[in-house]
Amino acid sequence: MTKRIAIGTAAFLLLSVAAAANWAAWLGWDQHRDVLPDGSETGPYQVWQVAGLIVVLIALTVAAAALRHPVAAVAGPVLGTMVALCADWSDDSSGLWLVGACLAFAGLLAGAVTVTVVVHAAARNRSGGLPA
Repeated sequence: MTKRIAIGTAAFLLLSVAAAANWAAWLGWDQHRDVLPDGSETGPYQVWQVAGLIVVLIALTVAAAALRHPVAAVAGPVLGTMVALCADWSDDSSGLWLVGACLAFAGLLAGAVTVTVVVHAAARNRSGGLPA
């Protein structure tokens, strides 16, 4: 039992660090808004950057869930991404970053739980019962 907890803790820590690095790789470097010809602003992120972030988060979650670490599969990517997100966004003087962070947390948590449940169900169906 202690070995299982140690492996789960290591998985959680590894996933948290990987998720924070994922944020830095896809979104952390892009800090400037784009000004359109009509004067409106967009960004700072492009769709491809957010899509890349999400694809990697899904891959991390699937890997951990497939290795039967459901708590780490949910908590690691969510926590790592939220730490990086809060560090990146918290300098916003409007204070609206907290609203965005709360919405991002809800989406990250829902996505991680959904992916983990789907992977768990697929493993159950493949093995003909509960995964070991």
